[in-house]
Amino acid sequence: MGLFPGDSRIGVPFDSAGSRNEYMKDDFFIKIETWHKPDLGTLENVHDLDPNTWKTVEVVHIDIADRSQVEPGDYKANEDPALFQSVKTKRGPLGPNWKKELANNPDCPQMCAYKLVTIKFKWWGLQNKVENFIQKQEKRIFTNFHRQLFCWIDKWIDLTMEDIRRMEDETQKELETLRNQGQVRGTSAASDE
Repeated sequence: MGLFPGDSRIGVPFDSAGSRNEYMKDDFFIKIETWHKPDLGTLENVHDLDPNTWKTVEVVHIDIADRSQVEPGDYKANEDPALFQSVKTKRGPLGPNWKKELANNPDCPQMCAYKLVTIKFKWWGLQNKVENFIQKQEKRIFTNFHRQLFCWIDKWIDLTMEDIRRMEDETQKELETLRNQGQVRGTSAASDE
């Protein structure tokens, strides 16, 4: 299941993004590093962490076809890989054994996004609660995004790199306009039940 059109994977096998809070300085940051690998999530320590750090990592597997991993308020039938079939690629719907089926089909491209989320929130009494809450929300965002990505394949599979760069520029301008004069919107935190 290739996630990028044409040769764009060649240019973006690794991505890193981060955020800090100007008021908390070095006491708060979130860093997300992503490796895209042509496999089904079977590699260990793709971020090449030192052994002591690797021991502290919690590996969380996301199955985009598993509805139980989706918050009830986030579920959309038209973004459910277990129901969706691509008109252009004929991929989907994904059944409960989709990973095994994909592994047995050498002609179908595979890709896994390995994400390393590093969070530092140094505030006595709140550190663990806030860090755990952010980790939970990141998993939720990754799950929803990759479900959408699969179900929107017919919208992006034929895009060229030029199309993608143009769309990135348009989106950046639109986001800047919304940031300056728009209403706050987006994903809100799920209940912590």
